[in-house]
Amino acid sequence: MSTLRFATFGAGFWAQFQLAAWRELANNQCVAISNPTRSKAEALAKKMEIAGVYSDPAELLEKEQLDFVDIISSVQSHYRLAQLAIEKRLPVICQKPMTETFEQAESLVRMAKQANVPLFVHENFRWQEPVRALSRVLKSGVIGEAFRGRIDFISGFPVFDNQPALKTLNPFILMDLGTHILDVARFLFGEASSVYCRAQRIHTDIAGEDVATVTLGMTSGSTVVCQMAYAGTPVECEAFPQPLVFIEGTKGSLELGPDCTIRVTTVQGTKVTKHLPPRYAWLDPAYAVVHASIVPCNADILNALQGNGRSETTGEDNLETLRLVFAAIDSAKSKEVGNV
Repeated sequence: MSTLRFATFGAGFWAQFQLAAWRELANNQCVAISNPTRSKAEALAKKMEIAGVYSDPAELLEKEQLDFVDIISSVQSHYRLAQLAIEKRLPVICQKPMTETFEQAESLVRMAKQANVPLFVHENFRWQEPVRALSRVLKSGVIGEAFRGRIDFISGFPVFDNQPALKTLNPFILMDLGTHILDVARFLFGEASSVYCRAQRIHTDIAGEDVATVTLGMTSGSTVVCQMAYAGTPVECEAFPQPLVFIEGTKGSLELGPDCTIRVTTVQGTKVTKHLPPRYAWLDPAYAVVHASIVPCNADILNALQGNGRSETTGEDNLETLRLVFAAIDSAKSKEVGNV
């Protein structure tokens, strides 16, 4: 099978891990990188042995022979960079959130469809090993029909230390973390029909909200509550960046706890299993479970690029996650239940 050549847009905190994850897979090669600050692109290119370095993405697209692009830059740049690639008929992989507004996301999905260009979103939380294992148990029917669920991501981890730009985002947690958590809700429970959200800002030096509680009414009839917080209060960080999940079913309960532990409780008793992620030499131990999830997420997209099936995280699918995100943002402003 031929090697697919790609370029990366962005040389920030996540780019190094994304590129390292690509190297765990065969038949792909990053041949160029672009970043507005050229020195950052040069530094990452040297570290990752990437030949082409640019500060102008249009120049990169003009000069390089590519099979796809991987956008790992700030959300403000996603729409324009994806548009440039689509105009060149190049498949696009975009970091979440796909765009700054729902209208932009709709436009991008429509643009890609009209051009017959594959569009993917790098939504990796659903690819965390414990989340995949939880889904398998849920789908097995051992706890019957799920009627209520809770997904928590409440962390005292100092997220702004590694990503200070997050302080300027408004909305913040619903866009940065909500895209992950609401996608996990869809992955586990299906689609939602209603959204109610309350949001708060605890940090005094940030622009957006750092706490959000989202209640989803699912089309299946179940209720799912998503609790998110980067409030910086002294709570345990042992689960970061793994979500905690509790699901009630008609025949039992299912829990994803810290340290990738799954507990299944039925009338037969409680069964406990552990589902640790692979340990790669390049990952940051503080982000181990999410950094490891980049590999299977990339593999799924690469498989689709090679014509071997459909990826889970297409732009079209992620549009439904963003629909929930922006419905939650609107609900937090209006303090009313929104329909989706």
